Amino acid sequence: SLAYSLLTGINSLLSPLQCSVSLVFSHLAGKTYADLYELSVRDPETFWGSIAKERLAWTKLFYQVTDCDLSSGEINWFLGGQLNISVNCLDVHVAKDPDRAALIWEKDEPGTEERITYRELLEMTCRLANTLKSYGIQKGERVAIYMPVSPMAVAAMLACARIGAVHTVVFAGFSSEALAGRIQDAQSKFVITCNQGVRGGRIFDLKSTVDKAVKSCPSVRHVFVAKRTNNSVPMGKLDISLDEVMVGQSPVCAPEPMDSEEMLFMLYTSGSTGKPKGIVHTQAGYLLYASLTHQYVFDYTPGDVFGCVADIGWITGHSYVVYGPLCNGATSVLFESTPVYPNPGRYWETVQRLRINQFYGAPTAIRLLLKEEENWVKKYDRSSLKTLASVGEPINHEAWEWFHNVVGDGRCPLVDTWWQTETGGVCIAPLPAEPGAEIRPAMAMRPFFGIQPALLGEKGIFTCLFIITGNDVSGALCISQPWPGMARTIFGDHQRFVDAYFKPYQGQYFTGDGAYRTEDGYYQITGRMDDVINISGHRLGTAEIEDALDEHPDVPETAVIGIPHEIKGEVPFAFVVLKESATENQRAVVEDLRHLVATKIAKYAVPDHFLVVKRLPKTRSGKIMRRILRKVAMQDTSNLGDVSTLDDPSVVTEIIEAHKCYRSHAAKK
Repeated sequence: SLAYSLLTGINSLLSPLQCSVSLVFSHLAGKTYADLYELSVRDPETFWGSIAKERLAWTKLFYQVTDCDLSSGEINWFLGGQLNISVNCLDVHVAKDPDRAALIWEKDEPGTEERITYRELLEMTCRLANTLKSYGIQKGERVAIYMPVSPMAVAAMLACARIGAVHTVVFAGFSSEALAGRIQDAQSKFVITCNQGVRGGRIFDLKSTVDKAVKSCPSVRHVFVAKRTNNSVPMGKLDISLDEVMVGQSPVCAPEPMDSEEMLFMLYTSGSTGKPKGIVHTQAGYLLYASLTHQYVFDYTPGDVFGCVADIGWITGHSYVVYGPLCNGATSVLFESTPVYPNPGRYWETVQRLRINQFYGAPTAIRLLLKEEENWVKKYDRSSLKTLASVGEPINHEAWEWFHNVVGDGRCPLVDTWWQTETGGVCIAPLPAEPGAEIRPAMAMRPFFGIQPALLGEKGIFTCLFIITGNDVSGALCISQPWPGMARTIFGDHQRFVDAYFKPYQGQYFTGDGAYRTEDGYYQITGRMDDVINISGHRLGTAEIEDALDEHPDVPETAVIGIPHEIKGEVPFAFVVLKESATENQRAVVEDLRHLVATKIAKYAVPDHFLVVKRLPKTRSGKIMRRILRKVAMQDTSNLGDVSTLDDPSVVTEIIEAHKCYRSHAAKK
């Protein structure tokens, strides 16, 4: 049973550092998912306290499980406890099975993967930790990491955790300006980077980007430069060759005992104001939640090869490439390349070669690949796969069906995971559940242990907020009680944290998303609340319209935004990407799309405008930058704001030109 596996899974991860184990959960053996979930929300102290004692290696046990007040954004878990995250991710496993593979580094060129054992990763981490200490890095100081996906990047994160420094990983595709802004906000004194990166068959400079960034960052004392390629780069007075200095360091480094609520890392996420927010995660609660969700959402069992293809620069990489899998003693894949290098079969060739058991990717990549011939998938052996999963945005039906039926041969559970940088780990997903339980396409469905979703609405002239009860209802998605993995603050601005997440709906964590609760009580994410259009009094999520449009066989991708209308209030504006084969037949496709939306949703939901574009403006993590589309649609392109996070900023000019042509054609009619 789930309860029994929860217990045995906990026991198998116990550390020799723990002197006593009390199986408070033993009376729950044989209980169902529903029973365990009910306990987790009714008595979170017993649920989380028991699991924390059994699952983590503590140097000092906590005296209080939780002390939280959501209205003021005060969140504390496992008070009085001390532990070290790197010990839980490395030393615990080295003591039992030092030669187990911790990481498989799937480098850019297929077939050149490297395996790193837990013993090797611990030694690399300790040498790097000792290097940082020798250059004066103190507990609590922030270290910026600007590196591609690699074992050295993982060791850099764990080395910071070992000595009590706070890492802030910045995605290694961000511009020098974006990097500088994050270094300045975090007041980082140290940067760890590589000379260059390799991706998609191309070499790109990283050190030169850091050089530009640190010119405007007076706080930076040293830049540590690791070697990814054999090419030399200019080294200045701040720069230190990391590989050279690490060789002379001891492979043993005593771990710093850290209080449960001391900072582990900061990760910057986009704010609605445009100024990035430094989201803060702390030690014990984050690790426990990442570890537990990794095991139960993805059905991970010891010995599995876990393949999350996210970059470590995003929260998905933190929780499900590094901390969750390593805490559980898993073998985690580090994917350096792209889904289409050297061809569109790359993911599935990697699955075959590495015998990957769980594959976790983004809908953006799936939509890119489903445009290709199915043979790119079917020529490779995918029989090792047990679970498929998607992350980053709601997955549309066409992508879900292709992922499930073509990649998974219809036999692997496909879990659409809903969570955020701020939640620390998965909050709503089809698993865990009872054996054989229903999984509905393109739906997140079930809350994880300890997550109590609530749908809230507004009514009355004075905007009275209320909890929407019953099923077959929609509202603002909130979470009613705290959980261990949630963010603690925005660095340097707690009031902004309170205002963004706890003020909109007092006493609730506001996710910023809308959701629909089905007649059976399952949750469907309908998109960002700021992506909800009010058409003649009808509230409609843009994701719902996009889902209908994406069902057209000639339409791999769309983005819908709302623009003002003097009679209807707002109307949908659709940006549509067509397959190359359909570009000569645009008018017919658009007519089909109108019919699709009218049929799938309602006539009022049909977009007033359809603009065919070659591609959509996306960040490097694959998110569509809708504010740019909104400005283009509104003909307000004089101030587009920061576009440095776009994968290719030239896409903006393409869309503006396409919109000009569209307007001139419309004017002639």
